[in-house]
Amino acid sequence: MAEDSDLEKTESATPRRLQKAREEGQIVRSRELSTFALLAAGFFGVWGMSGSIGEHLQGMLRGAFTFDHAGAFETRRMMIGAGVASREGLYALLPILAFTGVAALFAPMALGGWQLSAKGLEPKFDRLNPIAGLGKMFSINGPIQLGMSLAKTLVVGVIGGTAIWNRREEILALATQPLHLALANTVHLIAVCCGMTVAGMFVVAAMDVPYQLWQFHKKLRMTKEEVKREHRESEGDPHVKGRIRQQQRAIARRRMMTNVPKADVVVTNPTHFAVALQYTDGEMRAPKVVAKGVNLVAARIREIAAENNVPLLEAPPLARALYHNVELNREIPGPLYGAVAEVLAWVYQLRRFKTEGGDVPLAPTELDVPAELDKGGVSDDEAEQEAAETLNATNDDAPGASA
Repeated sequence: MAEDSDLEKTESATPRRLQKAREEGQIVRSRELSTFALLAAGFFGVWGMSGSIGEHLQGMLRGAFTFDHAGAFETRRMMIGAGVASREGLYALLPILAFTGVAALFAPMALGGWQLSAKGLEPKFDRLNPIAGLGKMFSINGPIQLGMSLAKTLVVGVIGGTAIWNRREEILALATQPLHLALANTVHLIAVCCGMTVAGMFVVAAMDVPYQLWQFHKKLRMTKEEVKREHRESEGDPHVKGRIRQQQRAIARRRMMTNVPKADVVVTNPTHFAVALQYTDGEMRAPKVVAKGVNLVAARIREIAAENNVPLLEAPPLARALYHNVELNREIPGPLYGAVAEVLAWVYQLRRFKTEGGDVPLAPTELDVPAELDKGGVSDDEAEQEAAETLNATNDDAPGASA
C-alpha cells in the first residue's frame, strides 16, 4: 500500500517543475477566454466608433451604386470604383481590426503569459499514434470539452437568437428608412446583439478558466518520490550534507584537541563540562577559550590535560558560564575577568610551587560568577550531539577509517 501511494501523483508541482513545463511550452491556455476577449474588443470597437463606421460605410455604398451610363460599360472605371469601395470598407473596419488584434495578443497574458519556445514546434511522432488518440477521445477530458462546446453554442445561440427575435420589428423597419439612418440603425443593432453575445461568452469563459487551471496543475502533479528526488537534485542529498557537516565538526574537534596541551588550565564541572583557558601576557588582551566540551568530549579534554600536566580545577559555575557564553578561540567576557584572574593566579602559584617548593597553594573555591551567566547543566540535545560527534570522530580516527 505504501508503494502504491508513493506512485500516485498527489503532490502539487514544485516551482522547478512549473518552470521546466514553461520552458517546454506548457502553459495555461483557455480558448474560451481568447474568444471572449476578441468578441469584447469587437463589441466595444463597434459601440464606440459606430458613427465613424457608419460614415465610411455610407460613403462606400454611395460610391458603389452611383454611376452614369458611360461608366457602366467601362471596365477601367468599374475597377477604380471597386478599389475605392474596398478602401472605404478597410477604413471602416480598421479600428475594429486593431482592437481585436490587441485583444488576441494580450488575452493569453491573463493566464499563462507569452511564451516563445522552440520545443513546442519540435515534431513528436508519438502524437500520430492512433491508440493514444483514441485514448484522448474517450478520456474524461473529451466529454468535458464536448460539454463546453455545446454549452458555448447553446449560450451564444440562445442569446443571439433572443436578441434578433426581440428586435425583429426594428430589423424589418430598416428597409423603409433612408440610407444614412438605416446604416446607423444597422450598426446599432449589430452592436447590441454583439454585446449580448459577449455577455454570454463571459459566462462560458468564467466556467472554462477554472477548469483549465485545474487541469493544468493536475497534469503537472508529482509523486512523493519525484518531489524528494527533485529536492535532492536542487538542494543536495541531506544524508551526504549531514555526513559532510559531521566530518567538518570532527576535523574542527580534532584541531581543538591539539590546543589542550597549550592551555594554562582546564576548568571542569567536574564531569559534564570542561573548558580549557589560555593566556599569554603581552599578546592577549584577556584569556581565551581554546577548547570546550560536555560529557565524552569533556572527558577527552581532561584526559589530554592530565597527560600533558595541564592543571585541572573543579569550578562548576565558572565551567558552565564559560561553556555557554564564550565561543572557541574567543576572549572571555568582562563579567568573568575577576573569577578567571583568581584561577590564573592559582595556576601561577602552582607553577612556583613545582619549581621552588613551599606550601601547596589552595585552589580557589568561592569564585565570583554572575548568576545570569550560569545557565545550568547541559541539555539532552547538546549531550546527544556531542556524543554523536565524538563517536564519529573516534571512528574517523580508527585505523582504516576514511572520509
